[in-house]
Amino acid sequence: MKKLPFLFLFMSVFFSTKTISQTTDSIQKYSLKFQMTSVYQWHPEFKADYSGTNSMLSKEQRALSLTSTLFLDVPLWKGGLFTFNPEMSGGEGLSSAKGLGGFPNGETFRIGEAKPVVYMARMLLQQKFKFKNNQSLQIVAGKFGLADYFDGNTYSHDPRTQFLNWSLMTHGAWDYAANTRGYTDGIYANYQFDTWQVRASLSALPTNANGPNLGFSFKKSNAVNLEVEKKITFKNNDSGTIKLLGYKNLAGMGNYNLANSNYIITPNIVSTRQDGRTKYGIGINADYSHSDTWGLFGRMSYNDGKNETWAFTEIDQSASLGINLKGKIWNRSDDFAGLAIATNGLSASHQTYQKLGGNGFMIGDGNLNYGTEKIVEAFYSFAIPHTSFTLSPDYQFVVNPGYNKDRGPIQFVALRFHAQF
Repeated sequence: MKKLPFLFLFMSVFFSTKTISQTTDSIQKYSLKFQMTSVYQWHPEFKADYSGTNSMLSKEQRALSLTSTLFLDVPLWKGGLFTFNPEMSGGEGLSSAKGLGGFPNGETFRIGEAKPVVYMARMLLQQKFKFKNNQSLQIVAGKFGLADYFDGNTYSHDPRTQFLNWSLMTHGAWDYAANTRGYTDGIYANYQFDTWQVRASLSALPTNANGPNLGFSFKKSNAVNLEVEKKITFKNNDSGTIKLLGYKNLAGMGNYNLANSNYIITPNIVSTRQDGRTKYGIGINADYSHSDTWGLFGRMSYNDGKNETWAFTEIDQSASLGINLKGKIWNRSDDFAGLAIATNGLSASHQTYQKLGGNGFMIGDGNLNYGTEKIVEAFYSFAIPHTSFTLSPDYQFVVNPGYNKDRGPIQFVALRFHAQF
């Protein structure tokens, strides 16, 4: 079994470089694609008056992560498509992916498994119906990631090629349904008419906060997401997109106020878990593209923050803004660069829980002196000529890590290698 990840990687490279798609009379029969991303990350020692159970460790650290994905798309009939997507991941995040709401590497999980492991990321059926007057309907059922379909953004959505920070790759306050690796099971539909799209999904939540297993008792546990999208074309032919997302999670969550009022030494959110609890949230996402030279993006998101974070990350309010520059400006047409800022916060009851020494699954510094998390990230992506490889140096600067004013700012430096066939 130890040889399985390496066999998977070898087969992925072999088939993806030899046979991308099989065609007959110009009709595509199937598509086979492969990608691999490795991120090496480092931070120097930084000031910390004290550290708690879930703190970002203040000593100098290094970490390496690796993900490898094989995509097989098989058309079945008119508009029908089957997708099979095994994935391999290994390595680790700094401090076991704890200590920050906006964690600095979107390619790591909170599993702590350094050895490469192969698992099923996506396996789904898709049906598309095309109608007159530029209308269409897409229906998907199976295993997928909600971020595959919701909260897309031209310049800030994919940590394999764009910004690495968790609160930049999607809405920070969107506690989206997913197991520990980021995937769920459910159904999804998207109705497109002219320049508008309306999409919705019903999907499974993990059985425990940040758990690896999904629950399928939809009466007791489910996630509902709804998003409306509008594309805009301006008079100068620039383009933009604006999206409004709303979600509701139902699960056996703990409650921060109950944990804060009923404890002996430190509050424990797990002891207050009860079926029927909900979490509501909204997010707005926009991007603007000027020709093929530069673009802007921004996000704002909020959730009620009354009940515990269940799936994504411990952020209750978040805002981000950034710019993307295309290499065409400096005569490197395949290069691009990005600069973004983000700020993340917690609800009042969540703040109190942290101050009293409570822990979630990501953050917890003991007697917390609360402060919002402020993040700056910049990267440059070099295209390696005549190959499908890119190399991206990345720099992140985080102030008040873990929402704690008694811990100094951290500088994260990363080198990301990405290959796609």
